[in-house]
Amino acid sequence: MIATISRLPQQVRQYMLVTFNYWNFTLTDGALRMLVVLHFHQLGYSPLQIASLFLFYEIFGVVTNLIGGWLGAKLGLNRTMNIGLAMQIVALVMLAVPAEYLTVLWVMLAQAMSGIAKDLNKMSAKSAIKTLVPDEQQGALYKWIAILTGSKNALKGAGFFLGGVLLALIGFKGAVLLMAAVLTVVLLMSLTWLEKDLGKAKKAIKFREIFSKSRGINILSAARMFLFGARDVWFVVALPIYLGQVFGWDHLWVGGFLALWVIAYGFVQGFAPRITGKASGVVPDGRAAMLWVAGLAMITGAVAFGVQQEWQPQFTIVFGLLLFGAVFAVNSSLHSYLIVSYAKGDGVSLDVGFYYMANAMGRLIGTVLSGWVYQTSGLAACLWVSFGFLVITTLISIGLPRHSKSLNAAS
Repeated sequence: MIATISRLPQQVRQYMLVTFNYWNFTLTDGALRMLVVLHFHQLGYSPLQIASLFLFYEIFGVVTNLIGGWLGAKLGLNRTMNIGLAMQIVALVMLAVPAEYLTVLWVMLAQAMSGIAKDLNKMSAKSAIKTLVPDEQQGALYKWIAILTGSKNALKGAGFFLGGVLLALIGFKGAVLLMAAVLTVVLLMSLTWLEKDLGKAKKAIKFREIFSKSRGINILSAARMFLFGARDVWFVVALPIYLGQVFGWDHLWVGGFLALWVIAYGFVQGFAPRITGKASGVVPDGRAAMLWVAGLAMITGAVAFGVQQEWQPQFTIVFGLLLFGAVFAVNSSLHSYLIVSYAKGDGVSLDVGFYYMANAMGRLIGTVLSGWVYQTSGLAACLWVSFGFLVITTLISIGLPRHSKSLNAAS
């Protein structure tokens, strides 16, 4: 197998290594989130208190994406990816202290470290693909981005399961130490084989360049912020609490449903190029992104109305949110392709980092609103806020650049 891999083109081998790094990181990231939720629930924390443990994770994600893009262009994406892996190892080790030292502040600091690590790793992985695929092969770029993004979310869902299994088998401390050990091996492999100066800008990069000057990227970033706010406003806090409080589902059922939702979402992302018409020979543009998010808004409005009217609640919520997840996955995959396509080749991580800063801001807004709106007004209100965000996303997306590019034969 090693001999077969060694015969592959250098670009393919680098893509495989970047993806391998990203997969392992994502698996531990999903497992860590579930470990923290389940472990601190066992310690008697309320759902909203548990959600607060992740606020630093999201806040530092905003800052990291903004600065991380500049660091990636200045230092090279290999370095930012490896720094992300090292920081996740530190975050996991921080959580291996005796239970009496696991204060709220300590866990929030560890989550802040993990949030910085996650966004450094994600920004590096997405940016690296731009440097490995020629500009004229837009079909191949879309396919590679879709595979990376889809597999990441499928593995994050699998990580939810892994977290629960590890907690049951070896306990919280054993689980975080085991994941730290696995990531240490991954880091050593990355340090050995990942191409040096991958994605490093050829010209000097000034710090003020962290803010994108591209109209298309600014519009796409604004759309991304509201798109992910629309998801997290019901998904992060409101839905898990609702499933337990109203439907009476136990933690295994709640965690299992959310994990399967994320896994299915990841698989749909991986097939997004086929769903959006790659087979017909045309890559998607801003118009496609606008139409898909408009469809998502209509689905969300229908689910919100059904929940408000209490029409077959279990069917409406379970089926409706599965449908939401499928269409959202296509939207997310389209956005992930468009940002890498729009980004300039030299110093690509600057544009990608700015875009994912907007993504992190949307998650932060959604996380805060999910707890507050649900606590004051319930799940239906969260879904109506989601609908409003998606309408805004649709209007913003009208301004996205439009084009019609034939797929390269080599794609």
